Amino acid sequence: MADFHGVFPYLVSPVDAEGRVRADVMGRLCDDLIQAGVHGLTPLGSTGEFAYLGTAQREAVVRATIEAAQRRVPVVAGVASTSVADAVAQAKLYEKLGADGILAILEAYFPLKDAQIESYFRAIADAVEIPVVIYTNPQFQRSDLTLDVIARLAEHPRIRYIKDASTNTGRLLSIINRCGDALQVFSASAHIPAAVMLIGGVGWMAGPACIAPRQSVALYELCKAQRWDEALMLQRKLWRVNEAFAKFNLAACIKAGLALQGYDVGDPIPPQAALTAEERKAVEKVLAEIA
Repeated sequence: MADFHGVFPYLVSPVDAEGRVRADVMGRLCDDLIQAGVHGLTPLGSTGEFAYLGTAQREAVVRATIEAAQRRVPVVAGVASTSVADAVAQAKLYEKLGADGILAILEAYFPLKDAQIESYFRAIADAVEIPVVIYTNPQFQRSDLTLDVIARLAEHPRIRYIKDASTNTGRLLSIINRCGDALQVFSASAHIPAAVMLIGGVGWMAGPACIAPRQSVALYELCKAQRWDEALMLQRKLWRVNEAFAKFNLAACIKAGLALQGYDVGDPIPPQAALTAEERKAVEKVLAEIA
């Protein structure tokens, strides 16, 4: 199976006013990100607005990403649902389309117990033959993964990675200590990527890498070379993007940044709102500072 590491931008989902996925825009964005040196692409993460897309739109986003990547880098497609059956169907479809991995996200309406949470992720991994990244984001998810559940899932032969979007870096270290090489850790935008790399992470999956791919790859390479002083200098500069990302709506921030860079990605999907003129100026200022 593929080995995932490095910078995986969480892609936006370019959708026009009629709800059509702009495959041409997605293709151009993916090609430019690959040219900038990213190590993989992740459609339908949080920045991809998966919670606001219909089934056909999700398929179109994944298909456009895979066609644009042309096997140059792995594509790890997001699977999210409140039901096991729907999640399994999504995973099987994306594998059939040519995805190299699955990013498994649990949506929940009613509270779930640990055994039920575990069964959701296990069912996805049982349904495919490609690596699975389990994704936990306690800021948005009703049902989080405990360390015990994570450790048990790490025993599955296809569950090989986790992206933890908590703000608790100590939790990441606990996962690394508990699971060892069985489960590789990716940072999220809620974490400081250089710090996660220092404690044993293998990279980061995050929306900000969409608008700062070249700088994100440079940071990863400095961390891999253990040039920590230089890495921290660059990390301090890049953290301004993460701060903007946390301050504004996730997709709105990255879509505004990409629009400023010449990509016609459209507005966030309603009922989300686009950034105001003042907020767009703040994003523009951040982009100028990190250029």
